[in-house]
Amino acid sequence: MKSHSGALYCAAGMTILGASVPVSRLLLDYPVLTGQCGRYALAALVFAVILRVRGTPRSPLSSSDWLRLLLLTASGLVAFNVLLLTALRHADPAVVGTVVGGTPLVLSFAGPLAQRRLPAARVVVAAVIVICGGLMVHGAGHADRIGVLASLGTLVCEVLFSVLALPLLPRLGPLRVSALTCALAVPLLLVAAIVTGESARLRLPTGTEALGYGYVGGMLTVVAFVWWYTGLRRLGPERAGLFVGLLPPVSLLTAALIDARPPGAVALAGVLVVAAGLAFGLSSGRRPEAVKIAANATRAT
Repeated sequence: MKSHSGALYCAAGMTILGASVPVSRLLLDYPVLTGQCGRYALAALVFAVILRVRGTPRSPLSSSDWLRLLLLTASGLVAFNVLLLTALRHADPAVVGTVVGGTPLVLSFAGPLAQRRLPAARVVVAAVIVICGGLMVHGAGHADRIGVLASLGTLVCEVLFSVLALPLLPRLGPLRVSALTCALAVPLLLVAAIVTGESARLRLPTGTEALGYGYVGGMLTVVAFVWWYTGLRRLGPERAGLFVGLLPPVSLLTAALIDARPPGAVALAGVLVVAAGLAFGLSSGRRPEAVKIAANATRAT
C-alpha cells in the first residue's frame, strides 16, 4: 500500500513541477535571486504555520544534520535555480530539459550507492526507457559550452535534492525537511542578491508576477516539496527518481493547453514511452529495501 501511495505522491509532485513551466514564463523579467528569496520566504512562513497548527514535535538537530540541511539547501534550492537560469540563457530549453531528464538514470545509481546497496537492474533499464521518452518529447536544440556545463550542474543539483535528504527524512519527516530548507534558502539567496548587485534592481512585482510567485511559493514549493519527499521516503530514491521523467510530458501537455497548439506525433510517442518506462520500473517485485532485509535475515539464519 505504501508503494502505491508513494507512487501517487511522486507523480503528483512532479506533475505540479512540470505544470509550473508556463507560470515561470511570467517571472522572467523579475530579478531572479530576489524573486526566489521571496518565494522561499513565503514558503517558510506557510510551513511555520502548518508546523505550529499540527504541533509537530521538535527532535533535536545535530551539527551533521545542520550541515546536511545547509548543503541540501545550497545545492538543491539555491544553486539549482541559479544554474537553471544560466543554462537557459546559453542553451535552448530542449537541451536543458534533455540533460536534466537524465536524473532518473543518475538517481538509479546514486540513490542505492548512498544507502550502501547495489542498484536494481530493472530500475536502471526503466530509467533508460524514461530518458529515451524524454528525448523524444524535448527534441534537439543548440547550446554553447556554458549552457552545457550549467545544464549538467542543474542535473547534479536535482540529484542532490533527493540524495542529501535521504538520511534526514526518516527522523525529521518530509514536512520539517521542507520547512528547514526553505528557511535556510532565504538568507543564502539574500546574500547572493547583494553580492551580485541584483538587490540594486529590487522593485515591487507586478500583479501578474505577484500571482506567479504566490503560486510557485505556495503550490509548487510547499505542496510539491512535501509530496515529493513523502514519495521518496516510501519508494526509495531509484524508483522515485523514475517520476522525474514525468517533467517533459507534463510540461509539453501543459504548454499545449496554454498555447492552444497540439504537440507533434513524435512528442506524443515520447509521452507513451515515458509511461511504459514508469510501468516497467514500478512493476518489479519487492522493493530493494525488502530484498536487503531478506538477505540479512538469511545470513542471520
